[in-house]
Amino acid sequence: IAMARLGRACPINPRQRGFICASGCSENLKLLQLLVKCAKQERCELGVVFVDIAKAFDTVCHQHILAGLTQRGADSHIVHLISEMYRDITTYIL
Repeated sequence: IAMARLGRACPINPRQRGFICASGCSENLKLLQLLVKCAKQERCELGVVFVDIAKAFDTVCHQHILAGLTQRGADSHIVHLISEMYRDITTYIL
């Protein structure tokens, strides 16, 4: 339910491969392989960019996430649920 409500307010780009139910890695590798093959066959240049935003979610202020959800029109119950998930959280590494 939460995912459906979040999806309406913050739709995921079809190119997104993280946090979805799909074999994103293998699908993206197959696509890259096909693009390289086509570029070679057609003798055209191909530029490829890999972007990996390291630690993206723990570098964003939780209040900004909640404000962004509110601005995008996320259901107030979902915003509250997510705010509760962030309240008083700690991580211990033993």
